[in-house]
Amino acid sequence: MAGELIQEERKLENGWIVWMVRSRIDLKTADEVYKRGEEIIAKSDKTALDMSGVEYLSSAGIRAMLRLNKLARKSSKEFTVVGANGMPKAVLEDSGMDVLLKAKESVDELI
Repeated sequence: MAGELIQEERKLENGWIVWMVRSRIDLKTADEVYKRGEEIIAKSDKTALDMSGVEYLSSAGIRAMLRLNKLARKSSKEFTVVGANGMPKAVLEDSGMDVLLKAKESVDELI
């Protein structure tokens, strides 16, 4: 599943590590997303989860992102989400998570 879910990881010139998730972040995949995010946060001060390929976001996915945000803050690091659109964007906005996670429209806003 990891090969399909976590599609890409890249480091921007300004130090941000951006990692892309595809398809769904739900009860079946949230733990995998959290574990991968935990690994990335451990090696970078600035981490962004690119959700442009995510079609569905459940409460389990929100929980994983909140845990990642908490982990990053505890270590004086940054965590944000970028590129959420459609249903996942609506879920983040309706729940207020877009503000808490400092959501960005695109990776370009990190530069």
